Amino acid sequence: MSADKPLALTLGEPAGIGPDITLAAWSRRRELALPPFYLLGDPASLAARAARLGLTIPTASVSPAEAVDAFAQALPIVDIGTPATAQPGRPDRSSAPAALASIRHAVDDVRAGRAAAVVTNPIAKHVLYRAGFKHPGHTEYLAELAANGAAEVPRPVMMLWSPVLAVIPVTIHVALREAVASLTTRDIVQTGVIATNELRRRFGIANPRLAVSGLNPHAGEDGSLGREDEEIVAPAVANMRNAGIDVRGPLPADTMFHEAARKTYDCALCMYHDQALIPIKTLAFEDAVNVTLGLPFIRTSPDHGTAFDIAGTGRANPASLIAALRLAATMVRTSARAT
Repeated sequence: MSADKPLALTLGEPAGIGPDITLAAWSRRRELALPPFYLLGDPASLAARAARLGLTIPTASVSPAEAVDAFAQALPIVDIGTPATAQPGRPDRSSAPAALASIRHAVDDVRAGRAAAVVTNPIAKHVLYRAGFKHPGHTEYLAELAANGAAEVPRPVMMLWSPVLAVIPVTIHVALREAVASLTTRDIVQTGVIATNELRRRFGIANPRLAVSGLNPHAGEDGSLGREDEEIVAPAVANMRNAGIDVRGPLPADTMFHEAARKTYDCALCMYHDQALIPIKTLAFEDAVNVTLGLPFIRTSPDHGTAFDIAGTGRANPASLIAALRLAATMVRTSARAT
């Protein structure tokens, strides 16, 4: 992985706002000093979206090796050979094949050294599910691609990062009932170990400080509000501490996210999806970035969905994609210094 390589940006759901925010981000490349990136997609589809938005944005069909030189004058597009015919807000049969082909090409490029990192535009999971997609989401699919046919698939960890808060949900895209039933000490420990290692290597934090939330209100109130915190979460914290990790918990989740509390840790490990995502989306909705830890390459993504209702209208805000591009480039540089 090299800091002089471009970032590989996936198409995402073609009917969503991915094309809109890609065009908007590239148009601000000089103003914001954005790192060079190329889009893996269908050039005709991007041209049609630009025309719909009333944008005059030059594009260049390139190979990844040509993207850095092209970036200053045109939006570099690597043609994935899969057409995307969906209109804004209306996914069609081309949506899933185009979105998945773009992801596969991006992973191939970063693994082959043609790209420095992968940045993914939002996908529509329900569209992929209808096409036979077997994974809960982006994160798990990337882990399978990273395994490249090996028997052991890396354990991916989803972190939401922003300048004011970083959070990791131990259980992710499952129903709340299933999250409670499936939570284990082993999963919490594995998540904490991966987070600690990646915060050191990718973020340059020499001694990461973790704060672990309780599962129940008041972290179980000494067992009176549920015994999961005493029987599952507390042993995980003890195991991590014994392994040399700077960690505290289980802590009452309702007092973990105010300003003074946030200064005492670098990342919060939360027990389920909304426990982690509600505070960060409240505090940093436009600045938050989805980062996948535990993969052999860097992957970031905007922390929002496809926004079908505003696709093609020019109202989509590219701030989270811009933050994802910037963070990916920073992580590349930090990782290079660590090797």
